[in-house]
Amino acid sequence: MNPARLAFYYAAYFGVIGILMPFWPMWLEAKGLGAVEIGFILASAPFVRAIASPLIAQSADRRGVRRPIMIALTATASVSFAAFHFINGFWPIILVTVLFFMLFSASQPLAESLTMHIVRKEGANYGRIRLWGSITFILAAISGGHVLEGRDPHVIFYLSLSGLGILFATCIFVPNSRFPNDTGEEFPVLKLLKIRPFVWMLIAAALIQSSHAVVYGFSTIHWKSIGYSESLIGILWAEGVVAEIILFQYSALVLKRISPAMLIVLAAVAGVVRWTIMGNTDFLPALFFAQALHGLTFGAAHLGAIHYISDTIPANLSATAQSLLSAVVMGVAIGLTTMISGVLYSAIGSHAYFPMAGMAVVSAIVGLVLYFKVQGKFEGD
Repeated sequence: MNPARLAFYYAAYFGVIGILMPFWPMWLEAKGLGAVEIGFILASAPFVRAIASPLIAQSADRRGVRRPIMIALTATASVSFAAFHFINGFWPIILVTVLFFMLFSASQPLAESLTMHIVRKEGANYGRIRLWGSITFILAAISGGHVLEGRDPHVIFYLSLSGLGILFATCIFVPNSRFPNDTGEEFPVLKLLKIRPFVWMLIAAALIQSSHAVVYGFSTIHWKSIGYSESLIGILWAEGVVAEIILFQYSALVLKRISPAMLIVLAAVAGVVRWTIMGNTDFLPALFFAQALHGLTFGAAHLGAIHYISDTIPANLSATAQSLLSAVVMGVAIGLTTMISGVLYSAIGSHAYFPMAGMAVVSAIVGLVLYFKVQGKFEGD
């Protein structure tokens, strides 16, 4: 029963993401904002996550709870998102964006910590819980594209707000598990940053995940500019997540054969291929192939990082470890890259994917360093 409750949370959370990620840039564009302004607005959310999530997660580790904090975060996030209905202009939009994503994003690391606790305690399969988020992402992206076809982009706001209401309801029913309290005098973040292999993992994961900045921020706008319909764009987004679902479904078998560190390396190699293709061509079959690699570039990197934390980090630091992963990977790194990608896309269009391929190369190198350290083939640590 506990895995099912968590699956409902992931379904609701990524249902909202399935609307916001592909289509929120269109809403911003409809508000009269340019590519550079959109890049800065999209980048502001990860920067706030980088500050807020670890602070909130440290409180959760100190108190040994997850559910009450998740309920409070999603309730206030829903209220703050409603403010988008009443505002216009760059500065009001970026201020509300900061507030909303500070609250909305902070609940997911707590959910990841809670899920891995249930995985260890009950023998549940993380991938099969998490894949429901990927399924609803697909459904939201495809149905969102169909709903938007020929309609005002402001429909995106109403779809997202409805999804947030459902997310709040799911948080009420997640397991109310107790965790060991972290009672040490040193902040949990500082304890974790002293674990050097953990830091290597953060760097490798940050490089490959943040290399998605161009596709996350500007692929919808680019594909629309070359004549692809909203429905086709929704399918392109959803198609990549199908491969992610397949990986999550069979994650237990994969992890028996491939270590978490090597999964990150595999993701980075796939990233080099994916971004090179997307920087070279808009030919539809090539795009379908490149989007299918999302199952590796995101899915394998995510599984590798989550299971690395579960395998190596104590339970009393788990929420903080997950929040650092979120803060560094989906916060600072992707925030900086998104900001830069707005400038790159404005200047060179789809060739902005080429620097992303370079980041993936570096990620593969760092991931190999982590792998050999974990295998004990390097001295130290």
